[in-house]
Amino acid sequence: MAAVATRAQVESRDKNVQWYISELKELEQPAREVFEKYSGIPSEKVVPHILEVRERAWQIWPYPCIGRFRFLDLSISRSPRYPEVLKRMKEEDNVLLDLGCCFAQDIRKLVADGAPAEHIWGAELRTDFIELGYDLFLDKGKLKANFINADVFDPESQLSQLNGKVDIVYTGSFFHLFDWDQQVIIAKQLVRTTKAKKGSLVLGRQVGDKNPGTFNHGTNTGGKMYRHDPETWTRLWNEVGEQTGSEWKVEATLDERVVGNTDCSTWNGNDAKLLRFTVERLK
Repeated sequence: MAAVATRAQVESRDKNVQWYISELKELEQPAREVFEKYSGIPSEKVVPHILEVRERAWQIWPYPCIGRFRFLDLSISRSPRYPEVLKRMKEEDNVLLDLGCCFAQDIRKLVADGAPAEHIWGAELRTDFIELGYDLFLDKGKLKANFINADVFDPESQLSQLNGKVDIVYTGSFFHLFDWDQQVIIAKQLVRTTKAKKGSLVLGRQVGDKNPGTFNHGTNTGGKMYRHDPETWTRLWNEVGEQTGSEWKVEATLDERVVGNTDCSTWNGNDAKLLRFTVERLK
C-alpha cells in the first residue's frame, strides 16, 4: 500500500516521511555535467549547493520529487524521443512547453544541449519553484526561456496564450497527481495547447502501476490520484481523442524506477513502476 502523509505532516513540512532522503549520496550524469558546465559550479560545491536549495524547496511544498531528489533525473533526456526533440527544436524552430516544470531542470538540460531557449516555455502553479530554479542553476538574467504562472484547470489562466502554438509538451511527474477525470481535463487542455497537426507530441514520465487504478494522494490529504499502465493510459487518450475530434498514437512502457539508491516500491507500493510515454498526434 502507498504511504500517505497526514495533514499535520504536510503542513509542518515534516521530514519523517518515506519520501524524504536527507543525504544526496551520489549525483549521476547528466545532472553533474549541467551543474558543472552550464551553471559553472565547482565540482566539490555542487552537492552542498543542491542540498541548500532543496531545503528551501521542501518548505514550499513537500513533493516526493523534491524529497527523493527525482528532479535531478533531468528526465526529458531519458526519453527515447529526446534526440528527435532536440533536432526539431534546433532545425525546425519547434516550440516546447514544460508543463509543471518545478525548477525547470529539464529546460536547463535542453538549453545546455543547444535548444534555443527563446522557443521554450515553462508553466508552473507554484512560481516560487521557478524562482528557486534560478538559484539552483545560477542563471538569473542568463536564461532566456519563457515562464508563466498557470493553473491547468483554469481555461483563462496564462496557459491559454499558448493555445495552438506548441509543437512539443513535456510533462514529468505531473499527470499522476490527479484522478482520472482531472487527467482527462489536462489532456484536453494539451490538445488545445498543441498545434492541430500531425506530429505534435506530448511526452513524459510519471508513477504508474502494474495494477492501475485510483490511489490515495500522498501529500494532498483526502485527494485521489490515478496510476496507469500502458493500456489505461492509451484508453485515456483514446477517450480524449473522441471528445476533441483528434487522434493520438500512444507509446508507453512500465519500468522500474531507479533514482540514485531508491525506487518506487519503497513508499508507493510493490506494484508501482515508472510509466514513460510518448503521445503523438496523428490527425
